[in-house]
Amino acid sequence: MSLKSAWSRFSLRAHVGLCSTVGRPQRARSAVSRALAANPNDTYALATLAHLQSLEQEWAAARDSLDRCVAISPKDAQAWFNLGFTFERLEQFEEAERCFRRATEYAPALDRAWYGLALALIAQDRLVEAVEVLQVNTRLQPMSPFGWYQLARVQADLGALDDAIATIARLRQFEPKVARQLERETGLCA
Repeated sequence: MSLKSAWSRFSLRAHVGLCSTVGRPQRARSAVSRALAANPNDTYALATLAHLQSLEQEWAAARDSLDRCVAISPKDAQAWFNLGFTFERLEQFEEAERCFRRATEYAPALDRAWYGLALALIAQDRLVEAVEVLQVNTRLQPMSPFGWYQLARVQADLGALDDAIATIARLRQFEPKVARQLERETGLCA
């Protein structure tokens, strides 16, 4: 990345951040629009636009902005992850799955992409596949309760009660409140 490009990103980030902090979302959007007018293929500006659109719950518009990002930079795992998230918000779970899988291909250590992929699989009632994906997520992010919570839920839904109990016991080691919640929800006791 050139010095000019780095400076442009820094300036845009600072301007958007300041506008967001002081409650001026239109000024933030104007700054992004100016950046895109100067360079329509600026993936950072497109991703920033998608972020601003998501803050306003404009999921279809955010999807379109991120579609442009991945078209310009097809190996950008973060853009694929964000695109998957927007598809998930739009309840287009097959598309979300496709995007999260791309993100995991380009960045296998991106734990959030594995988690998003699991949620997309769960939404499609593909629980066996979700277990495998959640196991990857919990290996990558062993101290986050989210993956462990979903893993225990899916295991219980599949009838793998011993596995669910073991997962709840693991969760109890660092997030006892979440473990108790799972016990209440599943009727299982670790």
